[in-house]
Amino acid sequence: MTLILNIETATKVCSVSLALNGKTIATKEELGVQYIHSEKLTVFIDELIAESNYSLKDLSAICVSKGPGSYTGLRIGVSCAKGLSYALNIPLMSIDSLTILGAYFSQQNNIPESTIVYPMIDARRMEVFTQKMTSNLKVENPIEAMILAEDSFADSQQEIYLFGDGANKLDGFITSEKVIIFKNIETSAKGMEAISYQKYIEKDVEDVAYFEPYYLKEFIAVPSKKKLL
Repeated sequence: MTLILNIETATKVCSVSLALNGKTIATKEELGVQYIHSEKLTVFIDELIAESNYSLKDLSAICVSKGPGSYTGLRIGVSCAKGLSYALNIPLMSIDSLTILGAYFSQQNNIPESTIVYPMIDARRMEVFTQKMTSNLKVENPIEAMILAEDSFADSQQEIYLFGDGANKLDGFITSEKVIIFKNIETSAKGMEAISYQKYIEKDVEDVAYFEPYYLKEFIAVPSKKKLL
């Protein structure tokens, strides 16, 4: 029996799932208007375990989304995953957030083989974290922070699928007929099930002491708009 706790906190979705032998058996997740991870993550994990037939001691490993994505969300998710891994003395694994998003999308949709997909995570304004993949999630280009414009993907000769919270704001903005935008597709820990199981089998694990999130961009604090008294 391989029981893995999967944690995904790269966006405004706080999502945790239990996967048994590579199949999700229980999930707790919520999309917040603001980032809710600091209040919800440990609560969701406690509820997930309490409502299952297992205990934390039954876990074989922890897997966490490593980014890119929200600086705060990633920091909270990784800190929690590292703490559980250390306390329970079980392996820690990680998956990049765009692969998780792509895997979850492919679970929900029948993607034609010739299609190119771009999972997108909002990076503020018209910038997104994204990665070019084939329909079977084979990586074509490295992860990048892309600034989108009306003529983005205009030279594509094949159909392209865009999805994720970064793609939500592009409806009516991208003009290419080859681009199909799937709105309201959010990331989920359910997209981690098969990948985390394979990583466990292959012993593809992280060093708990040194593992850090993959932010891609430096964190920039946004000044408060409140007036100083």
